Amino acid sequence: MKRRLLALPLAVWEREGLKSALVKAGLPADDVGDPRLLFWRFESHEDVPVGFGGLEVHGDEALLHSVVTLPPLRELGMGAAIVAALEDEARAHRCRAIYLLTESERDFFARLGYAACAPGDVPDAVRNSGRFKRLCDSAAVMVKHVG
Repeated sequence: MKRRLLALPLAVWEREGLKSALVKAGLPADDVGDPRLLFWRFESHEDVPVGFGGLEVHGDEALLHSVVTLPPLRELGMGAAIVAALEDEARAHRCRAIYLLTESERDFFARLGYAACAPGDVPDAVRNSGRFKRLCDSAAVMVKHVG
């Protein structure tokens, strides 16, 4: 069963919950305050907080990041639902490809249709983003074409 979530955009001043969730999950949170980045809080249709996720849009390409499911809801398919909702948001921004970097969730993203790619195959705008530069040496690079 495919889960559907309510995506609520986070303003810069609303991002402390996201930052806290990322830090607790051991994920980077240093750029959460950047107003150019798009972040969402996800809730079930029963108003239960599920997690967070973000996109960094560069023209018709996006960098997916900061995907975190809240601990009580892990292993229930919520992470996949968050990624699906972020893919919908990327399509709404007319993105045709979504890139990501992951140190530990390659199999998870592969199950969702993401494929490994070389850093050199990533478009310059995405490759030159601060997050990509900080993580590309230690993380796997993956892509999914969505448009």
